[in-house]
Amino acid sequence: MNIHQKYLLRCIELAKKGLGSTAPNPMVGCVIVHNGKIISEGFTSPYGGPHAEVNAINAVKNKEVLAECSLYVTLEPCSHYGKTPPCADLIAKYKFKEVFIGLQDPHDKVAGQGIVKLVEAGCKVNVGILEEECREHHKRFLTFQEQQRPYIILKWGETQDGFLAPDDSVREADPQPYWITNRYSKQLVHQWRSEEQSILAGTQTVLKDNPKLNVRNWSGKNPIRVVLDRTLKIDNAFQVLDRSVKTIVLTEESNASKHVDGIDYAVVDFEEPLAKQICDVLFQHNITSVIIEGGAQTLQTFIYENLWDEARIFQGQVRFESGIPAPKIKGTLTHTESILTDSLSIYRND
Repeated sequence: MNIHQKYLLRCIELAKKGLGSTAPNPMVGCVIVHNGKIISEGFTSPYGGPHAEVNAINAVKNKEVLAECSLYVTLEPCSHYGKTPPCADLIAKYKFKEVFIGLQDPHDKVAGQGIVKLVEAGCKVNVGILEEECREHHKRFLTFQEQQRPYIILKWGETQDGFLAPDDSVREADPQPYWITNRYSKQLVHQWRSEEQSILAGTQTVLKDNPKLNVRNWSGKNPIRVVLDRTLKIDNAFQVLDRSVKTIVLTEESNASKHVDGIDYAVVDFEEPLAKQICDVLFQHNITSVIIEGGAQTLQTFIYENLWDEARIFQGQVRFESGIPAPKIKGTLTHTESILTDSLSIYRND
């Protein structure tokens, strides 16, 4: 690994500090190097705030030294006005001698234009430093830009004998929640929720479990809640409609109000493949990632349409003997770990 790759690796480490707060903007990392030493670092502020390059440049007190510096950044500096001015203009203003970029930004308002601005300003620009690692880091943003859909994470817990939940007859006799995983696994799930922009659950999951779908066991931002409710069976007594968090309800009821007291309604056709329609709605809402925590039918919808990027599967120690079978997927196993008595396996869709 050469020195430029090491600096980009540091940019990736910094960028991760923005996980869960920058979306729908990408979480970018930036370092400024002078005479072989890092003199400033920055990462993207929460959405609406300064970008990584701005934070790194602003942290340098003596701006005159910047013309002698190299700037490293995980993603091409933006070239357009959004919530903030273009980062490429700021870098050009201070005439950095060299800029090292992890990968080009596919956003249609950037797409190489930031690089052009820097070159025209006299900066020597190098693109493709640790590109594979930067693509992995920016997977949410890139999926949204290149495939016009959110990055999709399937999540479920299953028993030792492969069930998601006991039979309905068992639940009717004893309606209390049936926990499969331990409290440390539950806390990890809440951490994951804080890292993603939205979370989705199906009608039956809401009706049976009355989930909050928030991050009460972790410190972080609650995800946008997305709920499938074909015939609007879920009423205001359920926690997902408590209006504490932005909520999107997907229904077939065309007369549902588009927006009522903080709840957005979107009409989809439940007789047609549903996962693609859900992705289209989330794309329209500028949502770059979603965790699917629905029941077996909801999970299977995404698996059947092959619309998923990761599957995070817990296996607990309990056994149900019978019940609702857990989904089956085909993918590449990328990670395994033990969480006390539970096991976690993470798969990637190839």
